[in-house]
Amino acid sequence: MTYEFEGKTEKEAIEIAASELGLQRDQFDVEILETQKNSLFKKGYVKICVHTVDNVEVKNGYSELKRSASKTTNSIPQSEFEQKIIEFITTIVEKMGYDVKASITYREEKKLGIKLDSKSSSILIGRKGKNLDALQLLANIYAGKMGYDEMRIILDTENYRIRREESLVRLAYTTADKVHQSHKSILLEPMNPFERRLIHTTLNDIPDIETKSEGDGLYKQVRIIYKGFSR
Repeated sequence: MTYEFEGKTEKEAIEIAASELGLQRDQFDVEILETQKNSLFKKGYVKICVHTVDNVEVKNGYSELKRSASKTTNSIPQSEFEQKIIEFITTIVEKMGYDVKASITYREEKKLGIKLDSKSSSILIGRKGKNLDALQLLANIYAGKMGYDEMRIILDTENYRIRREESLVRLAYTTADKVHQSHKSILLEPMNPFERRLIHTTLNDIPDIETKSEGDGLYKQVRIIYKGFSR
C-alpha cells in the first residue's frame, strides 16, 4: 500500500506518517515527491509517498551499499531461505541463456545482499539498470512467497549500484547548476523510487532549487525547478 503525507521537513512528514499509520520507521519506505522551501510568499513543505513493507515496488534499498560493501561475511548460504534465493536467481539467469555465480555479500536484520558474477554482467544490468531491477523485483516477490515479506533482497553486479548512485549525485548537482543559471526547469530521465529519492535528498538543501516527481508507474521522472520562476 502507498500513502502520501506532508510536513515542514522530511523528518516531520515521516513522523506524521508513522503516527497516523501506527507503524515503526523500519516498517515502511519513503519516497520524496516534492519539496518547497520557505520564501517570502510561500511556506516550505516536503511531500512524501510512503510504501509499506509488503509493497515490493520499493524493495531496492541500496542507499547503504557503501557501508555494507565494507563488511566481511560468509558468501556461502547459511540457511534454507538463502539457498533457495540463490538457486532461484541462478535458475532465472541461466534460463535467460547466461552463466552466473551468485554469492552472499552481506547480511542485515531485514536485508540480504547478493552479488552476481557473470561474463554477461552488462546484459544483466541492462539500460540504466532496468534488467537488474527486474531480477531484483522477482527475487523479492519469491522471498515474499516463502514468507519473508520484510526481507529485502538487493542484487548487484560489478558494483553497479554504487557507481549508479555516485553518477546520480553528480547529475543532480550538474543539473541544478544549469537550472539555477537558466532559470528554466529540467526534467530528468525516468528513475525508480530510490533513485528519485536520491535526487530529491541531494538537492533538498540547495537554495532556490525545488524538485518534483512527475509521471505514473514505477519509473517516474524528477523535474528540477528554479524557485519563483515558471517552467
